[in-house]
Amino acid sequence: MVQQQRPERSGGQLNRRAFVAGVGGAAGLAAFATHAGGQLRAGATPGAGRAASAAAGPVDPLSLLKKMIGFDTQNFGEGGKTRPHSEWLKSVWEDAGVPAEIIPTPQPDNVHLIARIPGRAGSTQKPLLLLGHSDVVPVERENWSVDPFAGTVKDGEVYGRGALDMKGANAASVAALLRHLSEGAEFDRDIIVLTDCDEEAGSYGSGWLTQNHWDKVDCGMVLTEGGWFLAQSDKTTPMLITVTRQDKVYFNLDLRARGTATHSSKPMPDSAIVGLSRAVADLGDVKAPVHLTEVTRAYFEALARATDDRKLASALRLMLKARSQRSLERAADLVVKLSDYPYLHAALLRTTMAFVIEDAGYKENVIPSEAHVRVNCRGIPGGQKPRDFLASIRSLMDERGIEVTIAGAAGETEEQTLAALDKRWATPPADMNTALFQGISQASVKTYPGAVFTPALFEAGTSLGPWREKGIPGYGVYPYVIDNDQLIGMHGNDERIFVEALATGTDFMYEVFARFRA
Repeated sequence: MVQQQRPERSGGQLNRRAFVAGVGGAAGLAAFATHAGGQLRAGATPGAGRAASAAAGPVDPLSLLKKMIGFDTQNFGEGGKTRPHSEWLKSVWEDAGVPAEIIPTPQPDNVHLIARIPGRAGSTQKPLLLLGHSDVVPVERENWSVDPFAGTVKDGEVYGRGALDMKGANAASVAALLRHLSEGAEFDRDIIVLTDCDEEAGSYGSGWLTQNHWDKVDCGMVLTEGGWFLAQSDKTTPMLITVTRQDKVYFNLDLRARGTATHSSKPMPDSAIVGLSRAVADLGDVKAPVHLTEVTRAYFEALARATDDRKLASALRLMLKARSQRSLERAADLVVKLSDYPYLHAALLRTTMAFVIEDAGYKENVIPSEAHVRVNCRGIPGGQKPRDFLASIRSLMDERGIEVTIAGAAGETEEQTLAALDKRWATPPADMNTALFQGISQASVKTYPGAVFTPALFEAGTSLGPWREKGIPGYGVYPYVIDNDQLIGMHGNDERIFVEALATGTDFMYEVFARFRA
């Protein structure tokens, strides 16, 4: 085994050289070198790059992240333009001697990138797949304090769309793997790094890729976005390190009100917009019942051990001991009230509703006959079934004359949509008896020795579906400690993470991959 080198730290920060913005290829990789005086020969071919990379120092994750943020890969609902980002990242991999391939989709400039680090010759272990999306949600530029595509560093935080979700995780993972390669590492199996498109929406995401190119992404286990690394109330001390074993079940409801269409000079009492607005206002105060599952119970037990807040710990233990639904609901409300991460913990307790799209009318002098609201819902696997949640919402809305439908695929009946949701709801959590889960656990103990490690439920969704359908275990981490303000910035304004947390998160990913060195 090659002796493992680690980057030097000074005052808690990585000792980094400046990254030459916009430089790709071998020269760009050489500019990342941070120790040992390593140089990567300019113009090195991919075949020679693997050997040359052993002489170069590790890659700076902050520089990688700033470069990634600089590519505008906004996805407005029908895919993004990911080709320039993929072409640059492909050159980074090839200059490290790693074969990489761009997989075009039928949508122009919307592509996947697959890099494959060959494992030890003769290995029979199925590959480890690292899955990270390159597309990001759109920005409201006028509501950002900085350019969302500049990678601005301010007050110890790096800002930009994708800084948290999930170019930051991609940068940490790529930097960690390149550090191993710079040390001449060999792994006990192939490591596939899939940078996918259409994770945020679109027709050509991981589902399309696995249907058309399964041979390129067949593997034994998958690691992607997910588990949060939460800080104590001081916003910096690591408190809870989580790895997600499940995602919540994603589904949409459509609410529609109907009324009389007429000239706007003669308002009618059955206004569709007014009726729907009143119904939505009331529905906004409705909370689904709390459900604790094997996974969420383990999470909240770990949070009770991890927090420095004695009142929160007491509320958590009260919730975990509740013997009636009424006492469970009351304790859960107290947990959310006391938590430094109230929105996250509320989401882990029950099916959630978010009112995301509202549309009605087409002309200012016409009262429309219909008004519509899209409600995005996330159910807990093993908790309340989506079909039961739908029934409860219909019951509430029927008395108001509001039609409630569940959004399904084109040509799909409601029962077919619900049957598919039943299947996802019943999908068991990923096995904890795998090399990847154990590697994540061991890396947590080594990198964050004062924090508590636990498996968890991811309140959002990921690209893992195609692998989970085949019974392949998949897990998730965002490998940097965050605070609640940063968590809210996910898909919001001024998205950002701590620079030092990114550096430590890269150390964490390095330790995860170290468990697979031959």
